[in-house]
Amino acid sequence: MTEGHEYFLSRLKAVGDTELEGPSRLPDWTGRHLLSHVGHNARALARLAHWAATGEPTPMYPSPSTRAEEIEIGAAWPTDRLRGFVVEEQDRLTDALGRIADDRWQAPVVTAQGRTVPASTIPWLRSREVWIHACDLPSGGDFADFPDAFTDALIGDAVERRRTVQSIDLDVLATDRPTRIVESDGERVEGPAADLARWLTRREASPSLRAFRAEPLPELPRWL
Repeated sequence: MTEGHEYFLSRLKAVGDTELEGPSRLPDWTGRHLLSHVGHNARALARLAHWAATGEPTPMYPSPSTRAEEIEIGAAWPTDRLRGFVVEEQDRLTDALGRIADDRWQAPVVTAQGRTVPASTIPWLRSREVWIHACDLPSGGDFADFPDAFTDALIGDAVERRRTVQSIDLDVLATDRPTRIVESDGERVEGPAADLARWLTRREASPSLRAFRAEPLPELPRWL
């Protein structure tokens, strides 16, 4: 999580304020929307950390519309405030996680998607946000920069969600890994791990990816 946050900041430093006024790599979002989302996501996950630490139910968002409302409000802030907001909320999240006692890391909390997960999942949820959204910044990062262990875990996470939630079974083979990351009886797709992770989460197909039972690659709905 910490390494992903630092990577996000390193990519953000390469983006000028004027670029943030323009589109990000996400539909309908400017770079300012993206910064607002990343900061508010840390704040929301800190609520889950408080829930785990104290047992007091504090959902990520008080209502289904709050997430979008927070992002829009933050996107109107001055750019300097948005840049600082990302750092400040990450620090608050780290502090909140530090207040979870050893015997509370398995305490159940509920994500914005309505999933009940142990508190130990919170750092992973944040890791996904900062690493992937670094690639959504204007002139942002690339999945090829991700640590191998994180990329492999991300592939496994995405495949599992698509199988259990979306009923899409995939047999994924990373051609640049010594062992299989995911193996099943589903549609087999192979290629470099970074390209697989990008396709599974962003639905961006690389020429390096190959499907064995169907061409082109299977069409995927949104991941989250």
